[in-house]
Amino acid sequence: MARKAAGKPPEEILLDWKREQASLKARVVDRDTEAWQRDPAFSGLQRVGGVDVSFVKDDSGSACASLVVLSYPELEVLFVDGNGVLHHRGFGVACHLGVLTDLPCIGVAKKLLQVDGLENNALHKEKIQLLKAGGDSFPLMGGSGTVLGRALRSHDHSTKPLYVSVGHKISLEAAVRLTHSCCKFRIPEPVRQADIRSRDYIRRTQEVQGVPAPPSGRSKEAQRPKACPQGVSEEPAGTSKGTPTGGKACPRF
Repeated sequence: MARKAAGKPPEEILLDWKREQASLKARVVDRDTEAWQRDPAFSGLQRVGGVDVSFVKDDSGSACASLVVLSYPELEVLFVDGNGVLHHRGFGVACHLGVLTDLPCIGVAKKLLQVDGLENNALHKEKIQLLKAGGDSFPLMGGSGTVLGRALRSHDHSTKPLYVSVGHKISLEAAVRLTHSCCKFRIPEPVRQADIRSRDYIRRTQEVQGVPAPPSGRSKEAQRPKACPQGVSEEPAGTSKGTPTGGKACPRF
């Protein structure tokens, strides 16, 4: 995994990408297409997948994409670390992957993409403060009057929201409910596991090639685990499942 600097793609390639994006956007489905999506308990859902991309520090030409598939208590759906229709052109990576795979797909972003008049301003922060418990959310309505997604408090112990948007073949309401259902920590478990594995792959590959691991940029104090609330264990229970199999776990942010 040699370090290299990749320049900006030629303008004609960028235009080709934009044309393909616009063509695929017309195929996005923003309604529920599977029976389990309309069931309050998601009965019939058996597998959930998470997609994440980790980039190599100081190497703009290399990255590692990871797909993790977890079992879900009692069809298939993908969580993507990124946006769906909450996007400058209404077609983020969750839409792109959903259309190409023809699978239900959900965009889950950690930061608000400020498009169509959406701003991370004082009013937005006030709304976040009103999210008191895991599962609470509020709509992200753009200046066009379109609801592009929802800000979701995914876990009782997380104060930072996730920004959930439709990727493909699922309604926003079902996407928000399923995202909350799959969060043992702030991030949905499939995406969290994909992130862990892609970062680990990069680390191991660099070790084999003799490339020193990049510094974490965090102090020893910052790397210490935070104290868990009383009565909550530090290790997650049932980490191979899409939802907890028992007990509680201290969230990691």
